[in-house]
Amino acid sequence: MTAPILFGAAYSVYVRAARLALEEKGVSYRLVEVDIFAAGGPPPDYLERHPFRRIPAFEHDGFRLYEAGAITRYVDDAFAGPPLMPSTPRARARVHQIISIIDNYGYRPLIWDIFVERVRASAEGRDADEAKISAAVPRAALCLRALAELADSNGPYLTGGEVTLADLHAAPMFAYFSMAREGAALLASQPRLQGWWQAMRERPSIAATRSSLE
Repeated sequence: MTAPILFGAAYSVYVRAARLALEEKGVSYRLVEVDIFAAGGPPPDYLERHPFRRIPAFEHDGFRLYEAGAITRYVDDAFAGPPLMPSTPRARARVHQIISIIDNYGYRPLIWDIFVERVRASAEGRDADEAKISAAVPRAALCLRALAELADSNGPYLTGGEVTLADLHAAPMFAYFSMAREGAALLASQPRLQGWWQAMRERPSIAATRSSLE
């Protein structure tokens, strides 16, 4: 089998989730940088890989995928290495639930409304949108409370003693979110999540996929 190819920008949280899955499985892969925010958008031929102009996209032995969740599940199923999903139906359902919460209720407030406005705005030469940040903090707090309530207390990771796709989808967002002072404060208010994030930060896969924005 040839090495899989991942298309997307290294700074993207969803590209990083896919990279984390590949790293945790010990799979050699190639990252082809695609910046969807570049002037003029992504290269025209990228639309053949992702008609919605998002990242990541993926190819392995001629098999193409897009959407991070589909990619990480394929990586877990298609390659040898430690499993990234639990074996029991209830634990697997919990992983899917956590990923859904992160995607649907966490991504916007944690990344776009708090991290981008508090951390990236100054680098972009503009003032932070304080109203947007203020409105996002309660939504972020609710997301963190929900995750803390669901987190398994029998291990350092979100569903217990082993890393799963739930951890790998959440970690890239928390890496950015915790850089904002609001994010750091909210994380400190949830000791279970703070302990989880510390455990994740120590994993080699996190170091190997570190973003230039961190």
